[in-house]
Amino acid sequence: MSQATAHAEPTPAKGVERRARLNQTIDSLVQLRQNVIVAYCQLSGVSSFEARDLEDHSVDPDALRLFCQIMVDYTAMGHFEVYQRIIEGKERRRAVQEVAAKVYPGIAETTDFLVDFNDKYDGFDGTGEEVMQLAADLSRLGEMIAVRGELEDQILDSLKR
Repeated sequence: MSQATAHAEPTPAKGVERRARLNQTIDSLVQLRQNVIVAYCQLSGVSSFEARDLEDHSVDPDALRLFCQIMVDYTAMGHFEVYQRIIEGKERRRAVQEVAAKVYPGIAETTDFLVDFNDKYDGFDGTGEEVMQLAADLSRLGEMIAVRGELEDQILDSLKR
């Protein structure tokens, strides 16, 4: 066997290493998603289900910017660290391809919403009509984050197999 052929063939160690990296990436993505959910709850004033109707809440512009940064980091990590390989057709596992074909359009839709939300509130100052619109947008955003998590879990589960 030539040297070029020996280096071109994947070794079991490389496969194990790639699997370990993938699992770390999945764990990191899930942790980032959890951070988004916690930051979302803090931003929207939900400290507990029981207290949700009793809390008086306003949105601090700096808190909104911090939340948006966490949300953008999460969105980018999902796209560039997990979905990019699938989008480019480099994922060879049939089960992953099938799940991705089914759920990725929904993930792409949520990505568009998250990016649009970030862009819309980039210059938020906490005054005027933006405050009224933010309440409605936060409600829709919460729905989108939940949908994205459900769809994403389907892909992540297929990647772990």
